[in-house]
Amino acid sequence: MERTILHCDLNNFYASAECARNPALKGKPLAVGGNEKDRHGIVLAKSNEAKKFGIKTGDKLSEAYGKCKDLIILNPDFDLYLFLSNQVRKIYAEYTDMIEPFGIDEAWLDVTGSVRLFGNGEKIANEIRKRVKKETGLTISVGVSFCKSFAKLGSDMKKPDAVTVISKDNFKEKIWNLPVGALLFAGRSTVKTLNKYGIFTIGEFANSSPDFAQKILGKNGYGLWRSANGIDNSSVAFYGEKAPIKSIGRGITCIDNLKDNAEVLRVIKELSCIVSEKLISEQLEANSLQLTIKSDNLEIVSYSVNLIFPTDNEKEISENAFELFKRNFEWRKKIRSVTVRAYNLTGYKNPHQIDIGYNMARREKLSFEENASIGIKEKYGKNAVFSAERLKGTKIPSNKPEYSVLPTAF
Repeated sequence: MERTILHCDLNNFYASAECARNPALKGKPLAVGGNEKDRHGIVLAKSNEAKKFGIKTGDKLSEAYGKCKDLIILNPDFDLYLFLSNQVRKIYAEYTDMIEPFGIDEAWLDVTGSVRLFGNGEKIANEIRKRVKKETGLTISVGVSFCKSFAKLGSDMKKPDAVTVISKDNFKEKIWNLPVGALLFAGRSTVKTLNKYGIFTIGEFANSSPDFAQKILGKNGYGLWRSANGIDNSSVAFYGEKAPIKSIGRGITCIDNLKDNAEVLRVIKELSCIVSEKLISEQLEANSLQLTIKSDNLEIVSYSVNLIFPTDNEKEISENAFELFKRNFEWRKKIRSVTVRAYNLTGYKNPHQIDIGYNMARREKLSFEENASIGIKEKYGKNAVFSAERLKGTKIPSNKPEYSVLPTAF
């Protein structure tokens, strides 16, 4: 039986949410932006009216003002956005229990088992679209297809408040002329590599060989080639089902540039603490670490290391991350942001080969210290215990998300 998959994408979600709360904003150039004081002064979302002035997501607020002097900029209200996102998902849940979120404003729905009750995929998509608009004041674009990757493409093709159907009969005509970068998980590096070989459209990539795709793009190339050809059997998760965590990271843009190793170490310690707490709560250990540095000229570099022994310990994470920094980074520019990411994760119950050169006694001591620290924080609050380094100042802005979890690929 052919599947019926929807991809629902809330249009200009943050800006639309603000308009739903305050209808007086409708029809005006509006942007939701970060905090300039905390160096997050960029456009996070914009209304269609703001788009007409050439304002783009990622523009600096000063640039956005330059494009439109009457632009209204609001600070983000994530509590509101989460509330509305949950309201929309309640509507989805009336049509299927297979709902897989892809961020706060997007989700896949498998309605294969619902077509006998509600009609075909296009009819269900239009019904959901109309209900979301009526019940929340938001608009969505919906892609309808036989696989997740094409449903996602469909929701991107018509915006706002629209439904696009991509079937097995028309997908070549509808999408093969699109830029190859329109494919989900075809990032800038992938597109650059494909362009180098004269591949610019999805169709050109689809008509190449799978061996060629794997040769030039590695193991992910074959999966991307299958997506271009509509060979995507990946399932939609059940609502509330927890996807496997591929990595846990914490990145921060500092309120002022970091100028020396000591300042970098203090930031790495804070980030490592948050990553460690999430690893412990998920009962996971990291076999690999990645440190990403963005300089004040926006140049980005990343360094990785495979650990001798898997860890969830804050001190081991920070020591390894800082060692990566000292060994690789050259101080040609000051540092704007730092990210610590734990990946190649395994569960606590997984057996590990003990390395003869690894100091297990120190590990047990660190584990004891960390468990004691966690117990104190649980009883007296997360700031009851912290590194003395924090007293020197970390240049970390307040009120930031605790951690980030990398979404799973197909």
